[in-house]
This record gives sequence, structure tokens and C-alpha cells, in this order.
Amino acid sequence: MASENAKRQMWKEHFELLVGLVVAGLLAVLIVVALVGRHTPAGQGYPLKAAFSHIDGLAVGSDVRLAGVTVGHVTATRVDPQTFQAEVTFTVAPNIHLPVDSGAVITSDSLLGGKYIALTPGGDSAVLAAGDAMSETQGAISLEQLLSKFIFSVTDSLQKKTNAASAGSGGTVHP
Repeated sequence: MASENAKRQMWKEHFELLVGLVVAGLLAVLIVVALVGRHTPAGQGYPLKAAFSHIDGLAVGSDVRLAGVTVGHVTATRVDPQTFQAEVTFTVAPNIHLPVDSGAVITSDSLLGGKYIALTPGGDSAVLAAGDAMSETQGAISLEQLLSKFIFSVTDSLQKKTNAASAGSGGTVHP
């Protein structure tokens, strides 16, 4: 009886170890699939450049989208020492031929989401070639900057109303 219980206990331990190894293996496979699925092979598409005043939150690997569809990725960022602007190099799918007057805007997925470059095609008949620079750009808009502008405008409006009310009542403010 004791040896039978020992055999059951040993079988149970081996079974638990086997299940743990299978789960760990599946987790490793899922991680590899997730990483490989997001990777765009090098050389796919052609490079373009754009200069922005701010690229807050945009990083190498960020998406480049046209009409909401990912058509490329950011491959490099640097600061131009003469203009002090951020220069971004990115790829665009080889089947996408953007007019030379196309625009690039850095935007975000959501309030707290990651940044990406949104492309807006222009109307010119000439198209951008590999290595060309886009001239129509708009940098990232910082949430902190927007909030501070809003707060400043509200407090400025309240201050003007208070000043106007005190000037209209002879310097005394009545409730």
C-alpha cells in the first residue's frame, strides 16, 4: 500500500513537471511569434526622410501609416546640428508612390498611446523617390503643452473679466 502511494505521488510530480514544461514551451513560442510578426524585413520598401520640430514619443520601429494602414516603419532619428530639427528616416511600402507635396504628421493612437507618422498624399503628379525628403510636416503635439495653453487661456479670460468688472464699477467689485 505504501509503495503504491509512493508511485502515485511520483507519477503526480512527473505529470505536474511535464505540464509546466509544456506551458513554458507554449509561452516561449507565443513570444517568438509575437516578436517575429511585428518585424518588417529589412529592405522592404524605400526610405524617405522628414524634418520635424518635435518628435516626442516617436521611436525607431514606430509605424508609418497611410489612411490608417501601416505602410512602413521609422528606421532612424537624429537631430540636425544646423537647424536643430529632428530628422526622421522611415520606409514606405514599394507599391505606395507618394506625390512630392504629400504631408507627414506625427500623431498618437490614443491619449496615452504610442506615436506614429500619418502620411497624407498630395495632388502633384511627380512622386517622391527613395531617399527624398518630405517638406510638408507637422511635429508631435504634446498633451502637456495643450493643457497649459488651455489653462492659460481660461485664467487669462477670467482675469480680463475681473478687470473689466472692477473698472466698470468704479474699482469696487460687488458680488
